[in-house]
Amino acid sequence: MDDQSFLTGDPIEQDSQQENIIRPKVLKDFQGQPELKENLAIFIQAAREREEALDHVFISGPPGLGKTTLAGIMSNELAVDFKVTSAPALDKPKDLAGLLTTLTERSVFFIDEIHRLKPVIEEMLYIAMEDYELDWIIGQGPSARTVRIPVPPFTLIGATTKPGRVARPLFTRFGINIRIHFYKEEELALIIRRTSKLLDIHIDDDASLLLAKCSRGTPRVANRLLKRIRDYAQVANKQIIQSDDVLDGLQRLGVDHRGLEEMDRMILKSIIEKFSGGPVGAETLAISVGEGIDALEDFYEPYLIQQGFLKRTPRGRMVTPLGYQHLGLDIDEDQRLLF
Repeated sequence: MDDQSFLTGDPIEQDSQQENIIRPKVLKDFQGQPELKENLAIFIQAAREREEALDHVFISGPPGLGKTTLAGIMSNELAVDFKVTSAPALDKPKDLAGLLTTLTERSVFFIDEIHRLKPVIEEMLYIAMEDYELDWIIGQGPSARTVRIPVPPFTLIGATTKPGRVARPLFTRFGINIRIHFYKEEELALIIRRTSKLLDIHIDDDASLLLAKCSRGTPRVANRLLKRIRDYAQVANKQIIQSDDVLDGLQRLGVDHRGLEEMDRMILKSIIEKFSGGPVGAETLAISVGEGIDALEDFYEPYLIQQGFLKRTPRGRMVTPLGYQHLGLDIDEDQRLLF
């Protein structure tokens, strides 16, 4: 192999192509979430047998768990068209109308981050979801009149990382509610092995499980770490990725044995060193670590809370005794009394 061959090509384009390769296309290739898949398979089969559009689907869960992938799988299983947009892209009613009127019958219409829809867009969606019609105003002033434009029966799939921010009238119009949970280590190991086969990466079972333990329960993180470990192993001329290679790569990436990255540890240390272990408000904490509050609440905090390192209280965030222990720090007497 040419010494520089691994540096050729557009990295962004290559990552995008690899993402399309590893993304599951059918339900049987979607690893983990067994109860979710079982129920969804029944709903899809019933809709196909009746030759009807699948009921509207609401998908919630932390980032990186496969919400967009699952929406694409549903369209593939239903053998219908798939149209994708995001809530911030729908700025005016005409934007939504333009998309809905071009849908084909029984197609899947996916809106990502649906909690960010504007109220005027939500109100237009209500009628479209229930009656498959759009209210459109023609003219102005006294001569203005409302015209109802029919749209073909379709399936709206709304995905969000913040289900609590979705307006109640919109949420109640979804017939199928799906919550994607963090993945178990064994499930992530299966995902890693599947990805490694698709990308022609050779990794043994012990290394796969070790990498799964450090992937924050998230397939996106697992696949990202696998690609970076692959890079280190390739440059070191390793033919098969083993546990030692994973440990070496994780150390270089700043990922510890529990999957915490530099920002995770910075959050915990900031609470301990700057705010005496807490409690501290989310906005203050976000400013102290130089991170956006959305990223703090949506990406970092869920895993830290799940692992028992952080807890939310009415007064703010606090580092738990387990968090102190993980960092190798002692709890002072004042903080011990709070616990």
